Amino acid sequence: MTQRDFAEQRSPSWQRLQTLLERIERRGLRTLDGHEIVEFGKLYRWVTSDLAYVRGRHFDSEVASYLNRLTARAHARVYAGSAHSGNERFWAFFSQVFPQEVRRSWAYVALCAALTIFSAGTAFNVVSARPSSAYALFPANLVPVRIEKSLHDSSFAFKPQESAMISAQIITNNIRVAIVAFAGGMTLGMLTIYIVLFNGTMLGVIGALFSNAGFGYDFWATVAPHGVLELTAIQVSGAAGLLLAAGVLNPGAMRRRDALRDNGRRAGVLILGVAAMLLLAGIIEGFFSPLRFAPPFRVAAGALSAVALIGYFGFAGLRARASRAA
Repeated sequence: MTQRDFAEQRSPSWQRLQTLLERIERRGLRTLDGHEIVEFGKLYRWVTSDLAYVRGRHFDSEVASYLNRLTARAHARVYAGSAHSGNERFWAFFSQVFPQEVRRSWAYVALCAALTIFSAGTAFNVVSARPSSAYALFPANLVPVRIEKSLHDSSFAFKPQESAMISAQIITNNIRVAIVAFAGGMTLGMLTIYIVLFNGTMLGVIGALFSNAGFGYDFWATVAPHGVLELTAIQVSGAAGLLLAAGVLNPGAMRRRDALRDNGRRAGVLILGVAAMLLLAGIIEGFFSPLRFAPPFRVAAGALSAVALIGYFGFAGLRARASRAA
């Protein structure tokens, strides 16, 4: 094979490797998706073989120099790609990977949200009309016997120095619920759906009881600052569980084992993000919610968190995905 024929045949691979290298050098290795990372490794092996071929046949030194530079640049990225700092990986996960996966899994999140809204609305209407129905919808030991104080005065009547302990307890409990909803995917989603419905029912029952006692506005104002974040996290953890179930029940064209492995990776991304959301919600509930702010201020804080979540899940990582598509 002549030098010209060789260069014409191999040039597209060299140019593709150079394009990927330019993206990595500008924005880091993690801007590539899984297929592109595999492609990058394959192209690197090819170009090293091409360099050896060119040197062995004493081709034009200009071609050899070009391939040598290309190989050196790729080598630095292949063997230093794992050297990104923990801060960079942390930022990439929460600025791109997590919100992108939530958008990709929107149908599962929407289903969990619909189940929560349905169960909460049904429970609220039933208990509002007949308070004794709370015992039929909810475990008796969890139903308040007599409500004489607002939720803010009864649930947050602890000393400021106890905030850290209370916050830790809240975070631990919430993460436990999220993990159960996630692991419920292995029951073909039945346990996941139960957890989602149970949480919605709990919200509706307790909300109705406080409303019937004349503390409805304070109840929703108290729940709002941390509740928007916490409830959203439960929907996302439910989506993670349903993803696992879908790998078994609806593998599509993939083998069931491969679909479960792929969906398991996606669900893992969701549950890691959920853990961070619940950590933040627990901090808010332990340190901010007990403060004696007026109900309108607490409602405004909840509305602000809702807007922030919509912006985050709606737009975070869009630019990175568009760049990869280009």
